[in-house]
Amino acid sequence: MSGAVVRLLGLGVRAGRRRVVIGVAGVRAALQRHALRCVVVAADASPRTTEKVERLARAQGVPVLRGPAAAPLGAGLGTASARLGGGGGGLT
Repeated sequence: MSGAVVRLLGLGVRAGRRRVVIGVAGVRAALQRHALRCVVVAADASPRTTEKVERLARAQGVPVLRGPAAAPLGAGLGTASARLGGGGGGLT
C-alpha cells in the first residue's frame, strides 16, 4: 500500500500546481488553512512530529496514513527525504 501512496503523491508533485505539500512546516501550515485531504507520515518520523501533525489532522477530519521511511518517501517525491507529505485539491 505505501508504494501506491508514494507513486500517487509523486504524480501530484510532477503535476505541479502545488497539489502536494512536503515537509513538517508546510504540512502543518496547509492543515491550518484546511487545504489538505490527506497526510502521509514517514514510518520513521519522530513521535513528537507525528503526534503534533496527527492531532491537527484528526481535528479537521483529515486522514493520516503511515508511509514508508523518510528516504524512500522523499525519493518518490523528488527530494532527499521527507518525514511528511500531504495532498489536497488546488492548494493555495
